[in-house]
Amino acid sequence: MSWTLVLLLGAGAYLCKVVGLVVLGSRHLPPALERCLALVPAALLSALIVRDTFTVGQEFVLDARAAGVGAAALLAWRRAPLVAVILVGVAVTAAVRRVAAAG
Repeated sequence: MSWTLVLLLGAGAYLCKVVGLVVLGSRHLPPALERCLALVPAALLSALIVRDTFTVGQEFVLDARAAGVGAAALLAWRRAPLVAVILVGVAVTAAVRRVAAAG
């Protein structure tokens, strides 16, 4: 990914926000739409994590990253502190990679 693409995507995101402010002005969205829009960042982040965990290029791959994300997801579901979730995810990924490299 080039910096030009990153800058263009950033400018596009900013432009979308400005257009939204201009078009909507001081009008309020329906409550159902506001609830849906509030969930978009979490859905987008989840989609990016899944894509980066299970693919390499255009191929589906099941490797140590899946084990790390699975362990982290389990801890997040049990409401562990964020630092613990991240550290356990990293540790499980590293342990599975070490076992795979040794075997």
